[in-house]
Amino acid sequence: MKLANFIGILFLFSCLFSNTIVKSCVKNETLPMVMITWDYENAITKAWDVIYNQKRSALDAIEEGCTLCEAEQCRKTVGFGGSPDENGETTLDALIIDGETLDMGAVAGMRRIKNAISVARKVMHHTKHTLLSGDLATEFAVKMGFKEESLTTNQSHQMWEDWKANNCQSNFWKNVEPDPKTSCGAYKSKNISDNDIRYEERVVASEDHDTIGILAIDLKGRVAAGTSTNGLNHKIPGRVGDTPIPGAGAYADQEVGAAACTGDGDVMIRFVPSFLAVELMRRGATPSAAAQEVINRIIKGSPKFFGAIIVMNIKGEYGVACNGEDYKKAPIQFPFWIANPISGKNLIFHECNNFL
Repeated sequence: MKLANFIGILFLFSCLFSNTIVKSCVKNETLPMVMITWDYENAITKAWDVIYNQKRSALDAIEEGCTLCEAEQCRKTVGFGGSPDENGETTLDALIIDGETLDMGAVAGMRRIKNAISVARKVMHHTKHTLLSGDLATEFAVKMGFKEESLTTNQSHQMWEDWKANNCQSNFWKNVEPDPKTSCGAYKSKNISDNDIRYEERVVASEDHDTIGILAIDLKGRVAAGTSTNGLNHKIPGRVGDTPIPGAGAYADQEVGAAACTGDGDVMIRFVPSFLAVELMRRGATPSAAAQEVINRIIKGSPKFFGAIIVMNIKGEYGVACNGEDYKKAPIQFPFWIANPISGKNLIFHECNNFL
């Protein structure tokens, strides 16, 4: 046998039997790839430029895409100057996950710092922790060189004043006195027995929680995920939703893929939906099937919740599922962006389940 033929055969067997070499033997034309919740065009443009034109990492693409949305106050539900709590203050949540190492960093209820996703990345890179919260997250951010400043704007202050003038409607209290449906409080616990406690499903408008979630796979095949939000409008101070919680707001695993959520975080957090989607893919589900199964699980307990999940696997396949309806009782058209070398950037609208 000629030496050249022998070497060729060895190379073929290496490609067939080595997971490491397979990645270099077969070029995936769908990578790099970025996927973003909602119609945040500037964010997808930024993330795509970082990962495709500049050929930087998935983590860089996520940080810079989220950072732009924070600075632009996307839908007033990301970044400063939006979603004031009951005290009129805006606080920020963010999460970033490296699927290659499973390192992650997050901040929750962070006050007076505008750069939530960048602080979350500092938590990942410079601490052995995963999540920092509240004023102590702020203190950490200042140590890392971030500027401490008010997150309140004239617009967010007016939103708070209007809410108070409307008897603090809507709010998130229950089983308290005076009646939270007609009063601003101050509230105290209502004397009730266990038999009097009833689950009250609430319907929260989609515009109240438009978290940006970004999934990315870079040119080296590295998977990452991230989220950023200012939380639920008029929330009780101290409330933390799904966004900064690993496995709930987002998850990424280099062996499988990634997922991120947006919607009613108080409901979605109970199902760790992003982790569930990744695990369903690990067991063989397609991204679309995994996304729909996650939504179906949540619907069983909360049929009127609003929420969506975006999912991608390491091959560059993706899926979306959502639940919710608009004020006309019509299914919501959930927008998301997808970008890859084959199709470029595309805004897609996915029709949600209609409160099944």
